[in-house]
Amino acid sequence: MSYKSYVDSREREDIRAHQGQDVWVVLNHVRAEKCGAFEYFLHSILMPAIAHIHPETYNQVRVLHPTKSNADGTYTYAFLMDPVVRDGIYDISSILHEFYKSELADEYMKTWNEALALPQVEYDMVQSE
Repeated sequence: MSYKSYVDSREREDIRAHQGQDVWVVLNHVRAEKCGAFEYFLHSILMPAIAHIHPETYNQVRVLHPTKSNADGTYTYAFLMDPVVRDGIYDISSILHEFYKSELADEYMKTWNEALALPQVEYDMVQSE
C-alpha cells in the first residue's frame, strides 16, 4: 500500500502555519554522488514510515529538492515543518526504528548518514503576520 493512501492529499496541499505558529526549516547538505540514494531514502523509506505511524506529523512536513549544486558541490535539500506539530515525532532514527525492524532501521540510518556531507542545520522560526 502506498504511503499516499494513508493521508488526505487536501491536507498536504493546505500546509501552512498561521501567525504565531512555529515553523522549522531544516537544511540537509548531501554529497553529489549520494543524491539518488538520499531521494530514494526520503520518498521510499522515510516518508512512508512517517505517513503510516505519524500522519499528523507527515501532513505538516514538506521536502524541497535543490535545483542546482552549491559552490562546494553538495546539494541542499530542505525540510519545512509548517507548522511544527506539538509532540510530533521528527527524529529520523526513532521513526525508522518504530516502523522497521531494528537491523533494517540501522541500515537505513547508515544510508542517511553516508549521504550527508555536513550535519543538519535547523532554523526555528515563527510565522509572521
